[in-house]
Amino acid sequence: MNAFRHAQGQSIEVEVDYASWELRLRIRDDGRGIDPDIIVAGRPGHIGLASMRERAERVGGQLAIISGPGAGTEIELRVPAARAYRGILVESAWRRLWRSILSRL
Repeated sequence: MNAFRHAQGQSIEVEVDYASWELRLRIRDDGRGIDPDIIVAGRPGHIGLASMRERAERVGGQLAIISGPGAGTEIELRVPAARAYRGILVESAWRRLWRSILSRL
């Protein structure tokens, strides 16, 4: 929504890659871009970029923001597989164990 609301973008591209070593989310827009100073320091009175960085850190990920005036914006989040898929892998292992037990009854 921010790309439409703030950047006046016409198109947004979202790419999600599930790899065995990481989860990668990349979002690109063709909007007016973000001033480099705002990417580094944020906008006074706004928590958007700071909050995104904080959340990425909290999940053990890396956040990259590439943009410039008139150049659109690309935001990429990379989260190690051990953190991104932790619940999925554990749940899957439990399901396999449970099915194995049930099949023997």
